[in-house]
Amino acid sequence: MCESMEAYKTWVRRNKDYVHSLESLANGLTWLLPERFSTSEIGPEAVTAILGIVTAINEHIIDTTRSERHPGSADPLSFPYGLCISALKDLETLVEVVAEQYYGDKKWNFIAATEAIKVIVRLALFRNSGYKMLLHGGETPNVEKSSDDTGSQHRIGGFPRPGGHHHGAGLLQNNHGSNPWTIERRALSVLSRFGESARMVSDPVWFQRIQQQHAIMAPPTSVIKRPTLSMILSEKGVNGALFVLGEILFITRPLIYVLFIRRYGIRSWIPWFLSLGVDFIGYGFLSHVTKSRMVEREQWFHLSASEKDEVKRRKLLWALYLMREPFFSKYTRQKLASTESLLEPVPLIGTLTSKLVELIIGAQTRYTYMSGS
Repeated sequence: MCESMEAYKTWVRRNKDYVHSLESLANGLTWLLPERFSTSEIGPEAVTAILGIVTAINEHIIDTTRSERHPGSADPLSFPYGLCISALKDLETLVEVVAEQYYGDKKWNFIAATEAIKVIVRLALFRNSGYKMLLHGGETPNVEKSSDDTGSQHRIGGFPRPGGHHHGAGLLQNNHGSNPWTIERRALSVLSRFGESARMVSDPVWFQRIQQQHAIMAPPTSVIKRPTLSMILSEKGVNGALFVLGEILFITRPLIYVLFIRRYGIRSWIPWFLSLGVDFIGYGFLSHVTKSRMVEREQWFHLSASEKDEVKRRKLLWALYLMREPFFSKYTRQKLASTESLLEPVPLIGTLTSKLVELIIGAQTRYTYMSGS
């Protein structure tokens, strides 16, 4: 079994372009499945979920190869959190469809259980990553780019350490911009290999001195300690607590939404407003700790480029509230219908609009639950 898995990993790594082409073709063919499985939605959803999981596994294998080639970009976490979260997201739609067909309104128990598992995995990732912002719900590792490695030595969870300076690299360069470690390291490497071949019972005194010099001259390996919650709270104070709380709200919001739907029903405004309120509060905390000028400079949170993109992505997800019940039935559906009636007489545009509206309504009806996480 292990040998077969290793052979598959090797094949994927050697043929990654071919694998991506196969995945794109397979995903395109899934659009034809509903016609063939018209009696049940379980068939197409099962195929889609399996393809999604296989795609996630292949991407994880390819990303692992990149991490091995570039150790600086490796994900320090041993457990594949991103792969696990991707698999759960692919399975949750299948869980909803199966539970809908066999259990009716009790499907929310199964959806809540799925969301609870996702919350546990994401909280574990949030903690083990040093309380960094989750990118794409944890599917994308939040690691520093190579160009930021120097600055990352003075960062905790995406913001600089107080008192951190960036002059260390200059100490390793001479006036001509060259690195003196290179020549010394070459010479010591040659002498070390010669000394190893000449050594018999014990090392000569001169070789011991060279080894000591090599140990002294070798640049120290930077070990970045993973921040803990107490470290963040002690260095960032209230802002640190608000940042952590904002991320926890983002992680737990889908579960809160499902639990209140389970309690009050999909047509109730309580889950809708509560979920929207949790989103606004979490974003308010994040906006305060990254943009507020009312606190000391060392307590600011400086987001990386990928984290800024993640904030924009989360704001775009608010558009899903237009597709969630009961807002969709009360307002969105009526607007779509009026737009369709207005553009229906226009050649081509009317046909395309009708197909688009049908697709949107079908997707909303088919997936009554949209977590948006």
